[in-house]
Amino acid sequence: MEMPVAAVTSKEAYLPFREYQTWYRVTGSLETDRLPLVVAHGGPGCTHDYVDAFKDIAALDGRPVIHYDQLGNGNSTRLPGNGPDFWTVALFLDELDALLKHLGIQERYAFLGQSWGGMLGAEHAVRQPNGLKGLVIANSPANMHTWVSEANRLRLELPQHIQDTLLRHELAQTLADPEYVAASRVFYDRHVCRVVPWPAEVARTFAIMDEDNTVYRNMNGPTEFHVIGTMRDWTIEDRLHQINVPTLLISGKYDEATPLVVEPYISRVPNCDWVLFENSSHMPHVEEKDLCLKTVSDFLCRLD
Repeated sequence: MEMPVAAVTSKEAYLPFREYQTWYRVTGSLETDRLPLVVAHGGPGCTHDYVDAFKDIAALDGRPVIHYDQLGNGNSTRLPGNGPDFWTVALFLDELDALLKHLGIQERYAFLGQSWGGMLGAEHAVRQPNGLKGLVIANSPANMHTWVSEANRLRLELPQHIQDTLLRHELAQTLADPEYVAASRVFYDRHVCRVVPWPAEVARTFAIMDEDNTVYRNMNGPTEFHVIGTMRDWTIEDRLHQINVPTLLISGKYDEATPLVVEPYISRVPNCDWVLFENSSHMPHVEEKDLCLKTVSDFLCRLD
């Protein structure tokens, strides 16, 4: 049973960012006293679609919820010709700052980042921006080496023939082969989204990534467990003590972001609460939607 969601108005527009355009949508009104929530999708290289559920928080507690497609993705300017030197953490931090300023909320806002979005949120928060009042890190690594080692540990639990197929195509570098894609999907159905079939908004994100995987390919690599992009050595572990706002960490019991992956946030962020969703993997906002949205809403209401 999903909770009934009252009708809330939304507005879509584009933010001029450098010589490009960033698509965003505001659900609810920025005129309210409630703390606005900015939601950042993962990837790097996904789209807002699969985290669309968070917009329903606007109906739950009356706060405005802002989604956006990061540059290179979804409805924002696509740049398929741009290589790894272009796609940097600094680029996406600048884009976030531009969005906050464009909306006029840079003095007071909360930020929720899912997976890569949480990595971006942590990078934003360690700079201690004055306007950031609360941070939600959803299913995010703090160190990509830990992420990869845990993903490969989970991969060893897959049926042997699936493991053999993955390895064969990785060695042959035939990562676009339908057989490799199908074998990868077995991992995704266990550890990324356990709702089968995938809900339309989740499938939509992956379909768009199939059409243009520029950002994901350059920053991450071909799959969740084969990370060979520019983020392969990324870590924020040694800077997490600099986060100075209340932080909510969420993850799922079957998450590719395992307890070991998220542990640095728990132990190193000074004011961090952790909620583990017992029936979820990497997308509690889809897999246990009502409970996840209520958990986030309750946390934000304490900050209003």
